[in-house]
Amino acid sequence: MSVTVLVVEDEPQIQELVAVNLEHVGHRVLRAASVEEAEAAIRDQLPDVLILDWMLPGESGVSFARRLRGEARTRELPILMLTARAMEQDKVSGLEAGADDYLTKPFSPKELAARIKAVLRRRAPQLADDVVEIDGLRLDPAAKRVTAAGKAVELAPTEFRLLHFFMTHPDRIYSRAQVLDLVWGDHIFIEERTVDVHIRRLRKALEPSGHDRLIDTVRGAGYGLQTA
Repeated sequence: MSVTVLVVEDEPQIQELVAVNLEHVGHRVLRAASVEEAEAAIRDQLPDVLILDWMLPGESGVSFARRLRGEARTRELPILMLTARAMEQDKVSGLEAGADDYLTKPFSPKELAARIKAVLRRRAPQLADDVVEIDGLRLDPAAKRVTAAGKAVELAPTEFRLLHFFMTHPDRIYSRAQVLDLVWGDHIFIEERTVDVHIRRLRKALEPSGHDRLIDTVRGAGYGLQTA
């Protein structure tokens, strides 16, 4: 599992330590030393995970987390606070501000990597490596393999990501714009109708096993995967 992580930390040594360890396990790391720098990075590209310090120059990490939770674009952004503030009330305040997890310094790099994986599993399961199976349709993200009733299904990379997203978010309908943001990324600017093309390709690939019936279209609303 390789994801883009934005590390917001004003102490250069700690920022370097976090970044190096995350890069070592295969993540792409962006860095910021203040809320202002973090906002600029997020405007450019929404990261998959935010590692956020509490004590920052200017605006605090807690205040920033609260603002991120109040904005539609960043409401679902996974946030892990990494801070020296270890009192129980500090943890409560951080979590109430919108952090998904709270890790205190000094920290174990292995624990940090595990916490990121756990946060993604809860907030963004399409970015995790967990195998998912619905009605005989099985998708293995690590192996990049899809099988239907035990037989291999050949999918192009985009259709694979699309199916993975739908299988990890079943029984919900997403608009074309939401699918573009959540599957392609909100920094990619392409026609919304592109989604229709890939949905047709995905259905065609699933037709031989009959699993194309799982892909649902709601006219005027969007697409999803229905399990019922």
